[in-house]
Amino acid sequence: MKRILAAVAVVLGLLGAAWVVYDLYHPYQGFTGSLTVEIEPGSDAPSIADLLAARGVLAHRIPFLARYWIRRTHNHLKAGDYLFDRPLRPIDVYHKLIQGDVYLNQVVIPEGSDRFDMARIFEERLGLNPADFLRTTQQTALIRDLDPYAPSLEGYLFPDTYRFPRRANAATVVATMLARFRHILQTRFHDELGPGSEKLHEVITLASLVEKETPDPAERPVVAGVFARRLEKGMALQADPTVIYAVRLDHPSGGSITAADLNFDSPFNTYRRAGLPPGPVASPGEVSVRAVLHPADGDALYFVSNNHGGHIFAPTLSEHQRNVARYRRELAALRHAALQKPGPSDKSSTPRRRGQTP
Repeated sequence: MKRILAAVAVVLGLLGAAWVVYDLYHPYQGFTGSLTVEIEPGSDAPSIADLLAARGVLAHRIPFLARYWIRRTHNHLKAGDYLFDRPLRPIDVYHKLIQGDVYLNQVVIPEGSDRFDMARIFEERLGLNPADFLRTTQQTALIRDLDPYAPSLEGYLFPDTYRFPRRANAATVVATMLARFRHILQTRFHDELGPGSEKLHEVITLASLVEKETPDPAERPVVAGVFARRLEKGMALQADPTVIYAVRLDHPSGGSITAADLNFDSPFNTYRRAGLPPGPVASPGEVSVRAVLHPADGDALYFVSNNHGGHIFAPTLSEHQRNVARYRRELAALRHAALQKPGPSDKSSTPRRRGQTP
């Protein structure tokens, strides 16, 4: 009798093992479309198997757990977001979690973004704590070899498209962005900008102003030329982006500036302080950096919006004042026309003008 029971047990064991092997190597998909499953940090193998089975990634939990238990002292299931978009064998699911093949979220940092913009974007895309990001971007030791004068990492977090796991921390995000800046500096500006030089500090700072002043790449060398000539003549830059940044440093959640803010006491306020601000006010793109390195020739010292996304440039204050008057008339006409149409009224702020206090 005992022999029969033992034989039955052996047969059942072999059948069970065969079923486990079959299931491990049999593709399964119990969901439609694509599916993202979040594995929380500290989750144990049984709870992970339960979650995967409940979400339709696994048909049965036992084969997956059996494979895990065989190598549990050597391999660990890693936390993170995992994307499943096709039938997978449980053995493939196991390897996916062992290797930490987590889903990477695409994060786009537009050119001209400042640290406060980035903190908001990373919070939305990765769930990153904004305070942690802003605190990390104050650690200037990370770029001391590039710019010993930098008051923060502003300007050196290169704007680009990145891919991060959802639980990436601030240190990882910042290190990746700084590495991208170093790569751009080395591969595209190696002969013009050297690390640790005062020139790098000045170029990136001025490029951040150019970036914020105009969205038109063709205009950026012209704007850079205006700023260069004003600096040479000892004229105040009077760049609104520096005032906006000064206010944001004091009130990170602040919105648009007012005429009163032009008197805001800050070393970044180029209406009150001559020369360049202490550092960049945003992250410039490659086009703006090149515009500063190769500004357009000319005699323009002033510019004002043309109400169509560009600017009108002038060499004298009197001509600039006429351009400002024209701009105001056109803006009033545009607002009047907008009020005649159904829908929300035009709430655009006054575009920037250089060389004349409002």
